[in-house]
Amino acid sequence: MSSGLRLHPAVIAAKERLTEVRSKLRSQHESGSLGVQVCTHFAESLDEVVLDLFHAAVADLDEPLRQLAVAESCVVAHSGFGRREMAPFSDIDVMFLHRAADEERLAPLVRRFSQHLYDTGMEVGFAARHPKQALQLARQDATIFTALSEARLVTGNTELFEDFRQKYSRQARWHWPALLHTLETARKEERSKFGETVFLLEPNIKRSRGALRDIQLIRWVGFTRYGESDPEALMRAGVLTKEEFKRLRNARDFLLWLRNDLHFQADKANDLLERHEQLRVAERRKYPKQEGLLPVEQFMREYFTHTSAVREIAGNVCANAAPRQWWRILTDPLFSHQFEGDYRIGPNTIYATGRGLKKLRGDTSQVLRLLDVANLYNKRVDQKTWQAIRLSMATQPPVDATEPVPDDVAKRFLSLLSTPGQLGASLRRLHELRVLDRIIPAMSHARGLLQFNAYHRYTVDEHSLRTVEAVASFQQHPGTPGQVYRSLHDKRILHLAALIHDLGKGYVEDHSELGSRQAIQLGKRLRLPLFETEQLSLLVLKHLRMSHLAQQHDINNAQVIVPFAAEVGSPEMLKMLYILTLADLTAVGPGVLNDWKQQLLTDLYEHTLTLISSESPAAQAKQRQKAQREELLLLAERYPDQPWWQEQIANLPSCCLFAGPSEQVIGELDRLRNLPHHQAMAWGRYIPQRDVVEYTVGTYEEITPGIFHRLTGTLTSLRQQILSAEINTLRRGLVLDRFYVQDQDATGAPSTQRMDEVSQALESALKNPSDKPPVFRKLWHERKQEQQAVVKHLPTRVTFDNTTAENSTILAVFAYDRMGLLYTITRTLFDVNLSVSISRIGTHLDQVVDVFYVTDRERGGKITDPGYLAHIHERLLAEIENLEQGAP
Repeated sequence: MSSGLRLHPAVIAAKERLTEVRSKLRSQHESGSLGVQVCTHFAESLDEVVLDLFHAAVADLDEPLRQLAVAESCVVAHSGFGRREMAPFSDIDVMFLHRAADEERLAPLVRRFSQHLYDTGMEVGFAARHPKQALQLARQDATIFTALSEARLVTGNTELFEDFRQKYSRQARWHWPALLHTLETARKEERSKFGETVFLLEPNIKRSRGALRDIQLIRWVGFTRYGESDPEALMRAGVLTKEEFKRLRNARDFLLWLRNDLHFQADKANDLLERHEQLRVAERRKYPKQEGLLPVEQFMREYFTHTSAVREIAGNVCANAAPRQWWRILTDPLFSHQFEGDYRIGPNTIYATGRGLKKLRGDTSQVLRLLDVANLYNKRVDQKTWQAIRLSMATQPPVDATEPVPDDVAKRFLSLLSTPGQLGASLRRLHELRVLDRIIPAMSHARGLLQFNAYHRYTVDEHSLRTVEAVASFQQHPGTPGQVYRSLHDKRILHLAALIHDLGKGYVEDHSELGSRQAIQLGKRLRLPLFETEQLSLLVLKHLRMSHLAQQHDINNAQVIVPFAAEVGSPEMLKMLYILTLADLTAVGPGVLNDWKQQLLTDLYEHTLTLISSESPAAQAKQRQKAQREELLLLAERYPDQPWWQEQIANLPSCCLFAGPSEQVIGELDRLRNLPHHQAMAWGRYIPQRDVVEYTVGTYEEITPGIFHRLTGTLTSLRQQILSAEINTLRRGLVLDRFYVQDQDATGAPSTQRMDEVSQALESALKNPSDKPPVFRKLWHERKQEQQAVVKHLPTRVTFDNTTAENSTILAVFAYDRMGLLYTITRTLFDVNLSVSISRIGTHLDQVVDVFYVTDRERGGKITDPGYLAHIHERLLAEIENLEQGAP
C-alpha cells in the first residue's frame, strides 16, 4: 500500500514502465512514425499500466471484496485516453464505474486505486461513479458529457459497461438539442480564451480555433446528433463528404504529430506553438528552399491550411446538426417569399431553391448575385446554400490572372465593395469558399501566409480581411476618422485597396512596389476606369507612408510635409490613405493603433489637407509658420527683454512652434528665459486625448555632456515607455527637450505626485550626472531564454538617410525591443560624437523602429564621410548585440 514517502511496488514498476515507454515512443517519433501511431501505442501501454495498478489495488483487499471488485465494477478510459489519442505527457482520464449499492463497500478500493494512479506522477483525472451519477452529471456539465462520450472499457464487468453505454447514448439522443447548445457554448468560451481566429501566430494546437479540439467537437456532435463519433462512420452516414473526411484525417495526423513533437521537446505537456518552436519544427521538417518564403513560413502555412480545413468542416457539421425550431418550420413558408425564382427570403435567412442551386454551382457571378440579394434584404445566407457553393467551387479549374473577369462578375464584385454594411463578413465568406481567389488570384498566395516578425498577429489573408473590417467600422466612428470615411462618396476603391494592400508579401521584392503592380493588373482584370486603377495602385504603393511620416519625422517641417502633399495630390486620395493607414494599424493586432498614433496620423492628415487645399503647398507651409511666429511675437510683447524674445521666436524649430497652444509655447519660453545657467527644470502634463504624459525639460548645453541619453536612461529606469522625443537646441545655448511617454505603472492619468517624482529625477540626472549606467527593472513578461532564437532570426538593421532633412542625417535602428535598448542606442550615439535633434521612438508596423535626426557634435551638419558612417553602423550593431547577449 502507498503511505508517506514509500511507494507501492506496483507504482514503482509503473513509473519505470512509463519512462521506458516514453523513451521508445520518442525513438519511434524521431524515426518518422505517424502521430496517430505514437498516440495509439502510448494509449495501449497506458492500458497495461492502469490494469497493473488496478490489480495491485485489488490484491490488497480481503477476498470477498476482491471478488466483488472483479465481478461488479469496471475501469473506464475516457477523453483522449478513451480515443487512444494520448500525447507523451497528456493527462490520463479514468473512471471507476460501479453499481450504486456497492459504493460504500468499494470505497477502500477506490482510495487505493486512485492513489496508485496519482503516485505515478501523471496528471490524472479520476472519478468513481455509479451509472446514474455519471448520467446525471453528464447532462449538467459539457466537459463531463464530452469526456464520457469517448468512454472505453479497460477491464471489468462488460455487462455493466455496455448497459451504461446504451443508457448514455439513449440519453444523448433524447436531449440532443440542449446538449448541442451546451457543447457549442463551451467551445466558444474556450476559443475566446485560446484564439477565436485560426490565424493566430502563436496558436494553442489543442484549444485554438481549427486545432485538435475542433476535431474532437466534430466527434462529440456526431455522437450527440447521429449516434456516431468516428469520422469514418460519419462519412458513411453522409454527415461528412469523402473529401471532408480526407482533409480531417490529414489534419488530425499533422496536429497529433506536432503535439507529440512539442511534448518530447519540452519533456512535459506543452500545447503552445511559440515562435522559437516554429523555427525548430520548421528546421526539423526540412522544407525545400522557396524564394521569398522562409522555412518557418512554409511550416506555418501548412499548419494554417490544416486548421482552416478543420474550422470549416467543424462549422459545417455544427450548422447542419443544429435543430430547426418548430415554429420556423411552420412559419417560414408563410413569411418567406421567392426572389426571381432562385431564392427564398425568410425572416432570418436567404436560401437557394433547387433552380438557384443549379445556377450557383461553379458560377462566381451567381454567388455574387446571391450576396447582393442577401445584402439588399440584410439576411444571412443559409448554411446548406453555402455548403453547396463550397463543394462546387472545390472542383473548379484555376483561373488565368492576366485575363479580365466576365463583365457581370466585375460589376457585381464592385457593387459588393461599394457598401460597408456586410462587406467584411461577405468577403470573409468568399475567401473561405475560394470564390475570392477566382476574382483576385493573389489571395491564393496570401492564404495562410505567415509574416514571421514580432509585430503582426495574423497571417496575410487574415490581416487583409481584418483591414477591410476595420475600414468599414469607421462608418460608426464618432471622431475625425468617422467624419472622413463618411465623407467619401464612393468607397469601393478604398475597400479594394484595404483588401489587397499586403498581397505582395511572401516574395523577394518590396511588397508595396509589387503590390502596386498587382493593383494595376487587378484594375484591368476588373475593368476599372484608368483613374481608379491609378488610385488603387497609389494607395497600395503608399499604404505605409503616412505611418512612417507621422511616427518617424517632424510633420511640422515643410521639407517633410510639402513633398508628401505633392505625392498625395488630392483631398480624396489623402482621405482614403488616412483611413487605410488607421485600419492597417488596427488589423496588425490588438492595441497597435493607440490614441497616440491615431492623433499623430490625424494631425498629419489635417495639416496635409490644409496644404493640398491651397494653390501652393510650399507657400502655404511657409505662410503657416510665418503666421505662428507673428502670433507668438504679439503675445511676447507683454514681457521685458524684447531682443531675447525676438531672437528665440525667429529661430524656433517648427516642432516647437506648434507644440501646443500659443499661450503654452510662450509660457514655456518664459520659464527658460528665467532659468539660471548650469540649472535644469522639468515638468509633466497628461494629455488625455492621446493618453500620454508629456515631460518637458529645459536647461543649457553646458550643464553636462550627453543630455539626451541621460534623460532617456532616467525615464526608462522609471518605467516610462517613450513614444517620441524632441531634442531642440535654441539660441544662447538653451535646450528644450520634450518626451511623450506612457507610464507603465499607471492606467490613464498618473498622479501629480508621480509626475513630480519623474520630473525631479530628470532634473537630478542633469544637475548631478553620473557615468554609471542606469538600472532597468525587469518586467514580468521579459522574454524567455529560449525565445532568443526568434530575436536572432530578426536581424538588427541600421540605416542612414541624407536626402530627406536639410541639415541632419536621419538614422533609423530596426531592432527587437527590450529593456535598455533605447538607452544603449542613445549612449552609443553620444559615444560616437553625434548630437540628436529629433527622435521618434518605438513605432510598431512591420518593424520596431527608433529614428534619430543626428548631426556631427563638433563640426555640425550631416554625416557624409563613408568611413564615419561605417564606424557608427558597426558600433551600434555591436552594442545592441552585447545587450541581446546580456553583456554590459
